[in-house]
Amino acid sequence: MPKSTIELNPVTRITTDAVGEPGHRTFYVQARKGAALITLLCEKEQVRALGVAIQQMIEELRTKYPKGAGFMQLQMDMGLEEPITPEYRVGQMGLGYDEEHDLMVLVARELVPDEVDEEDASVTKFFCSRAQMDAMCRQSTDIVARGRPVCPLCQKPLDKELEHFCPRSNGHADEIVFA
Repeated sequence: MPKSTIELNPVTRITTDAVGEPGHRTFYVQARKGAALITLLCEKEQVRALGVAIQQMIEELRTKYPKGAGFMQLQMDMGLEEPITPEYRVGQMGLGYDEEHDLMVLVARELVPDEVDEEDASVTKFFCSRAQMDAMCRQSTDIVARGRPVCPLCQKPLDKELEHFCPRSNGHADEIVFA
């Protein structure tokens, strides 16, 4: 049985965002329902993958359940709310769909050490409208893109303070210059 289960059904607000400078950012998923504000600590790659998965799921739902597909894109402040106090670090995330209420469900499971049973991890479920998830998808794509530029050959992040060695250049590429 999970250490704790948090369920916001439905959320009034959900977002992803990052705090800090590119290369030293901390990523979060945050949701609110009434007075309850839940913040989860994530990795950049989890936020990127979440954005891609949401976009794919919205497209699948548009085909399979077209009745809710005509939502308007929400334009709102997607920044994090204070206090930014994470409940836990996310280990796994998954998406589901509540057909009866036409809500997408984001399920996050706590990252636990190897010696701890996976069953003891905390679980959080956020029930969201398609429009809310679409806004979060766009936000996720935007915050990931605001990071450090990537090497055009190896796709690794470029750091202004460090010399970049690209294994794909095999020693023959010119120096990569920041614009």
